[in-house]
Amino acid sequence: MVTERRKDHKYTLAHFEDKFYILTNHKAPNKRLMVADTAKFEEQYWNEELAENPDIEITSVTPFKNWMVYEERHGLIHKVRVLDKREEKEHYLKQGNNRAIYLGENNDFNTDTLRITKVNYHRPTFIQDYDMNKKKYKFLKSVGGISPTYFAKVETVYATAKDGTSIPITLIYSKSQVKNLMKEGKKPPLFITGYGSYGSSYSASYNPNMAPLLLKGFVYAIAHVRGGGDLGERWYTDGKMLNKKNTFSDFISCTEYLIDQGYGETGKVIAEGGSAGGLLMGAIANSRPDLYKLLILDVPFVDVINTMMDEKLPLTSLEYDEWGNPNEKKYFKYIKSYAPYENVEAKEYPNMLFLTGINDSRVGYWEPAKMVAKLRATKTDDNEILLRTDFSAGHGGASGRYARLAETAFKYALILDMVKEDQ
Repeated sequence: MVTERRKDHKYTLAHFEDKFYILTNHKAPNKRLMVADTAKFEEQYWNEELAENPDIEITSVTPFKNWMVYEERHGLIHKVRVLDKREEKEHYLKQGNNRAIYLGENNDFNTDTLRITKVNYHRPTFIQDYDMNKKKYKFLKSVGGISPTYFAKVETVYATAKDGTSIPITLIYSKSQVKNLMKEGKKPPLFITGYGSYGSSYSASYNPNMAPLLLKGFVYAIAHVRGGGDLGERWYTDGKMLNKKNTFSDFISCTEYLIDQGYGETGKVIAEGGSAGGLLMGAIANSRPDLYKLLILDVPFVDVINTMMDEKLPLTSLEYDEWGNPNEKKYFKYIKSYAPYENVEAKEYPNMLFLTGINDSRVGYWEPAKMVAKLRATKTDDNEILLRTDFSAGHGGASGRYARLAETAFKYALILDMVKEDQ
């Protein structure tokens, strides 16, 4: 153990020759780099090598004989910075139109070649070698299949949250398909997704399964709401514990903004979220059901207060740091005020599809089953409340390439049926 474990302290270690390079969030939410001798590595001997930058999060550090390489998060963009230790000169890898550059496997400390991956939403991932001396790339391979021409536009827009915070939204759509719809006097259908928990980021990744929606003129939106790690540690803490409702109101603000900008219509929006993102879907169903045509809840965490009160479940006590301990009155009242199951009311709800797996060890299959039963017994409309239970799946959904594609096809068939109804 390098230093004594304590609450909220996160650090990672890199080693080269007689030094430890320690990336730590101690007194630095965006992290700073410390260095210590391997002979005296206790925390009192840590010396600051690189101070925290409040606008840039350092996500990893990789030392080489002649180089120090940093992965950094600049808002939603992931960059790689290279420092030449011989001349104390540095440069960033050319970003181009890539949303992210990540380090690959780099296990040779004496090399001048860096293995990287370049990632965007609209094309397969590129794996390349980068010569840090010559600043030149060598293409190795692409991963993820062909690059369809209709993945034409990727952009970031910003919605304003209830408290004035700017919430980034990534949009992916076919310019030609959306333009054709607008020529006909129609607004494009909107599909929006989000997560917003555990500091998990919706980082750039290529998803060819978007194609059926993009070909139908959908605008595919990713709401980078608080509670995720999309904009660093502070973004995460602003959407957890007693700040959790920011996650839900952020998502609603994103939906309203996109509708105002002509990317969709009130009551005709499709939204999807899984696990804690399913909690998000359940919360917006209760608070703003009028905005959505269909909500898809994958393995959703919707019976929050009852699950968090059951200490016999294997994950319950580990979850206190995310949601709060409901055995304390302030957390009990707060969680109960947004828990989807507890807040179902006699009113109109959008169409909803719940998907769960009988072998799910993270979110019990009974949670969506209870939510479906309560909605069907309580709501006042004729919209569909559907439950699909997979008797071989766990928390990750259907396993195996073809089974997963079949599950996606099932969801898309329902989505396209809903859109067809509105047309």
